[in-house]
Amino acid sequence: MNDILPSSTPIWQYLERQVSTVLSSYGYNEIRMPIVEQTELFKRSIGEVTDIVEKEMYTFNDRNDESLTLRPEGTAGCVRAGEEHGLLFNQTQRFWYQGPMFRYEKPQKGRYRQFHQIGVETFGMASAEIDAELIVLSARLWKKLGILDAVTLQLNSLGSTESRQVYKADLTSFLEARFDQLDEDSQRRLATNPLRILDSKDTNTQNLLADAPVLSDYLDEDSKSHFAHLTELLDASGIRYEVNPRLVRGLDYYCKTVFEWVTDKLGAQGTVCAGGRYDGLVKQLGGKPTPAVGFAMGVERLILLLETLNAIPEEERSSFDLYLAADDKAAQQAVFALAETLRDELPSLRIRCHFAGLKNINNKARQSGAALIVLIKQTEQGPVASLWNEDALVQSDIALSALPEMINSAWQ
Repeated sequence: MNDILPSSTPIWQYLERQVSTVLSSYGYNEIRMPIVEQTELFKRSIGEVTDIVEKEMYTFNDRNDESLTLRPEGTAGCVRAGEEHGLLFNQTQRFWYQGPMFRYEKPQKGRYRQFHQIGVETFGMASAEIDAELIVLSARLWKKLGILDAVTLQLNSLGSTESRQVYKADLTSFLEARFDQLDEDSQRRLATNPLRILDSKDTNTQNLLADAPVLSDYLDEDSKSHFAHLTELLDASGIRYEVNPRLVRGLDYYCKTVFEWVTDKLGAQGTVCAGGRYDGLVKQLGGKPTPAVGFAMGVERLILLLETLNAIPEEERSSFDLYLAADDKAAQQAVFALAETLRDELPSLRIRCHFAGLKNINNKARQSGAALIVLIKQTEQGPVASLWNEDALVQSDIALSALPEMINSAWQ
């Protein structure tokens, strides 16, 4: 787990602001769930024989000896909240959320045991249009962030639960006959979650899978029609994609559409956003059958990608815009009063006042990183100011009453 320091938080805020703007433009509403849920919720949704539940969850008993878990993902909690508050049955909903998740797994580049996700969940819509909307809005976000050319969309269809069970049985038979050729992790998964073997990063296992049954050959007609309509919508929207027949979700409640946005700009190919349709989950958690589709993006990995591509606007790296200081003690009170006047008249300007001694104040002000600097000195006629930008002196001996208009003009 790691701290997010003040030097980094402006970048986080920038990303969160862009996400909020895009999702609001599509009519999505933010929901905030607790980070602790009853352990049974995740066992029922994720499955007891998954790596997450068996090895990665932070689970503990509270003072009433009730088993609680720090959330490892957000979808289950969102479904629980929707059901608990009567928001799902015979309704359509578009939710989004953000916050920390927790998994006890091996830390790696861009991934921590406390990590952060932004998730989007929709309920009550069975058509391919909502699948397409999620993909298109995520593409719009990548474009807004300046990273669209660095990510690739991969698509697949998992079909219905019934057709996937037939496929799973044939895949299992194929792999059992070649058990000794599988890597150790895939051998373990064969008994519990054989579809996840398709995701194996082991080269020998991937070579073996070249002759394995292909999921697309098992799709039911409804799933084929749904996927065809989705690709038509994406084509019409100008969204480029790759159909990846080995892209899966290992949980039984997933069906039909699955997708990932992946990048190779962080070394080995990594996923920055993943989603899919999970029409079976609401019923699995005790609700009425409800179509649903959503996605989640990893904040740490997205920020790493933004930094790698140098895609963060320079003005977003600073936590303030204007640095206000006095060059002698007599002008300190004028600094304090002027700062409040400027905050009243220019409320969008982020202002920091210097209150830490006046030695080498000119150098300290220039090293602050602010786009604008105001230095105040006391004269016989009263306090006056000098206005500097990042490069040079703009004007000196300015009456304080004239500063708001000058600063506004210089800022624009």
